[in-house]
Amino acid sequence: MDKRTEEFLNDPIFPLLVKMSAPNTVAFFIQSIVVLAEVWLISMLGTISLAAVTLAYPAVMLTQQMAWGSLGGAVTSSISRSMGAGDKPRAERLLWHSIFLACGGAFIFIVIFFLFGEQLLMLLGGKGALLEKSLTYSMIFLSGGIVVWLSGTLTAALRGIGDMRFPAMLTLASAALQTILSAGLILGLFGFPRLELVGAALSIVITGLFTALVLIIKLSCFTNSIQLKFSRITLEKELFKDIFSVALPASLSPIFTVGTILILTGLIGQFGSSALAGYGIGSRVEFLMIPIVFGIGTAMTAMVGTNIGAKNITRAEKIGFTGAISAGLLSAVIGVTLALTPNLWINFFTSDQSTFLVTKQYIEILGFFYIFQGFGLSLFFASQGADAMKWPIIATILRCVITAIGAFLAVYYFSSGLAGIFYSSAIAMAFFGIMMMVSLKMGAWRKK
Repeated sequence: MDKRTEEFLNDPIFPLLVKMSAPNTVAFFIQSIVVLAEVWLISMLGTISLAAVTLAYPAVMLTQQMAWGSLGGAVTSSISRSMGAGDKPRAERLLWHSIFLACGGAFIFIVIFFLFGEQLLMLLGGKGALLEKSLTYSMIFLSGGIVVWLSGTLTAALRGIGDMRFPAMLTLASAALQTILSAGLILGLFGFPRLELVGAALSIVITGLFTALVLIIKLSCFTNSIQLKFSRITLEKELFKDIFSVALPASLSPIFTVGTILILTGLIGQFGSSALAGYGIGSRVEFLMIPIVFGIGTAMTAMVGTNIGAKNITRAEKIGFTGAISAGLLSAVIGVTLALTPNLWINFFTSDQSTFLVTKQYIEILGFFYIFQGFGLSLFFASQGADAMKWPIIATILRCVITAIGAFLAVYYFSSGLAGIFYSSAIAMAFFGIMMMVSLKMGAWRKK
């Protein structure tokens, strides 16, 4: 058993969680700043461009969540459980199976969008220049989606063996590269051609290619725990089943989440381009919270998975509660800070007064509920490590249903407009976090 596995099984939980999550949390926080910087750069192109990216956002978000969250979490879970059981050869075979699944996922996404993407964007309110810009952005991003899938999967494999530092360092390097490419390709700075939204999509794809290549080299030559060896290439039903047992139920979360975003985008789009742009800014600002939860959550996936593999369920549950409370409190700090200081940051993204007011309304309502997002999302990742996805999926589905029904009633029955839509999202977020905490307390991982 290697040193990292022994730490996961024996070291004090909170210091270990801080040690494991800190590198990724810092790296993803900086990455979220890059995402916000890209929104700022796109805002320089005008409200139509901001609205176009908002229309394309569900496709981008679904791809990233499926690659980094659903499949990535399943890979971390499978490999960490194999390491906890002391089966290194199995972990190396799982690595190849995860690569095959990543390639398949990228292919399915581009085919589906090629067949139905334009019709979907039109249903969301896209037309004229808005539709054209959004469609172009989406097609470029999804055409290069294979590098996004590979980046998420291979990074997850490293986390599965307990290597949190290298993925964090690579994320920082990728963030620096994307910042330069975004500024250059969107606005034509640094001698790059001015490509506007095309440049925004290309910057993501090029950065993903860089990340994927570095990860392949790292796993092929410079890891001690597991390596990407051609001799380990197999196609085993049992290994695919092991990954799918977590990935398939986990994939329902981004699907329902994006489905909810599509409904909200369609409802908000009725209030005009400024409302759509304001919603886009507000939802992107949530990335300030996501990296903290994701950094803690991915560490929890590996730690919980290793202990489940070693049949140490009590310690796994303690890791779940410790991580959830930490993620919830940190998310609360960010949410409340953003909600209390909207005038200090929204003006960086828009000079349109209508867009400003929508963004302000969004964050002032949702910001105070981010603590529940921290609880729920961190435990979702931890449940992947435990291979116990029943209650996370139930909670996710109910959250989406509550959001969608509440928003629909707010617009068509109570006539409460955008405020009603945002309050529906907040109430559903609280329900999600509370349900996840209660299910763990009631022994959801033990029943599995």
